[in-house]
Amino acid sequence: MTLKEFFKGDRFAVLAGCELTEIREGYARATMTVEERHLNGGDVCQGGAIFTLADLAFAAAVNSHLVLTVSTSSNISFFRSVPLGATIFAEARELVDHHRMPYAEVRVTDEQGRLVAIFTSSGYRKQEVKLEGVEAPELSTYNDL
Repeated sequence: MTLKEFFKGDRFAVLAGCELTEIREGYARATMTVEERHLNGGDVCQGGAIFTLADLAFAAAVNSHLVLTVSTSSNISFFRSVPLGATIFAEARELVDHHRMPYAEVRVTDEQGRLVAIFTSSGYRKQEVKLEGVEAPELSTYNDL
């Protein structure tokens, strides 16, 4: 199975309408189109929906090494609201590939490439839990990131 298939098991993100579009070693990209279910009382995308998209991209990037990695701390800063019907993109880059405590940044942008939010997170790699039966993604090089 591919990592994209593995993350279809992230039922919350799937139900929220998040979709992984690309995964490479230390990198992932996800997308979501804002629907009625994502709107807050101000009729723009609720921050939790944006967080969920960013968290999925983070998870895919840090789990690309095929060792189960869970988030230990996350932070998000919002810069722009997102209206109904807009598509947003979360691009995660692993900045620290530590064997136990990776760290990644996720930039969420809109269709025009404008910055919507920045999400940062550290994780914990459970060395004893390998993602068995999951294919390794293609390798990234420093220049790709």
